[in-house]
Amino acid sequence: MQDDPKTLVSTEWLAAHLNDPDLRILDASWHMPATGRDGRVEYDAAHIPGARFFDIDAISDKRSALPHMAPPVELFISRMRAMGVGDGHQVVIYDNSDVRSAARAWWTFRLMGKTDVAVLDGGFAKWQAEGRPTEDMPPILRDRHITVQRQAGLVRDVTQVAAASKLGDHDIVDARAAERFRGEAPEPRPGLRSGHIPGAKSVPFGRLLNADGTMKAPEALRAEFEAAGVDLKKPVITSCGSGVTAAVLSLALERIGHRNHSLYDGSWTEWGSFPDLPIATGDA
Repeated sequence: MQDDPKTLVSTEWLAAHLNDPDLRILDASWHMPATGRDGRVEYDAAHIPGARFFDIDAISDKRSALPHMAPPVELFISRMRAMGVGDGHQVVIYDNSDVRSAARAWWTFRLMGKTDVAVLDGGFAKWQAEGRPTEDMPPILRDRHITVQRQAGLVRDVTQVAAASKLGDHDIVDARAAERFRGEAPEPRPGLRSGHIPGAKSVPFGRLLNADGTMKAPEALRAEFEAAGVDLKKPVITSCGSGVTAAVLSLALERIGHRNHSLYDGSWTEWGSFPDLPIATGDA
């Protein structure tokens, strides 16, 4: 794998840079409620040395009834300053989650105009499997100034996605499991209809990963999108259940050099709850 401090770095890269003064490591583990797992509790028990905990639910827009929507700029700034993450830092984000939540935190930094941010390929599981160091002590935090410039083009709301679905001028790509996309499996959140946004293509995020949780090579990623019928000449909107695994698709698109992508933040939790929005089932 080719290390890229703006998208994805290997455990070898992180181990070599672990003591860099301007490196900031974040644990962004988030779990579906049904798993019964708590990312913060697991972080407190063991994390990569120096890592801070990035709470995806807490660093979100509390004015919205939808789960973990992108945070307002002011909240992001205050949380990052308090965590000692700021200008001039190289950020590496990892998770120990089945839904690869580090990508969501990576996308949040991108939304805020921060580009020196990478996901740790293979996450905490790979780090531990290789016998690399962990600790259970929180790092000493020092306030750090951070400058933010929100990139509005990286996020889409329901009105914009509905227009894209109708016009077909974007490819909407859904990261949920194929059974949920087709409407054959119930949604994990109660009260949601089953199916997908009309015109969307199905690329379950797991197809972009190797057996050890690392991301496939760029040429293999491109092949997965193309096999699903995604037109990579078009701008792409990524979607999923609640905006977490959609970011895995966004990271993969960035890895293959497809820069014109955005994420539907409300995703199926929003679309599936509106009875007047159209729904498609099956493979198309």
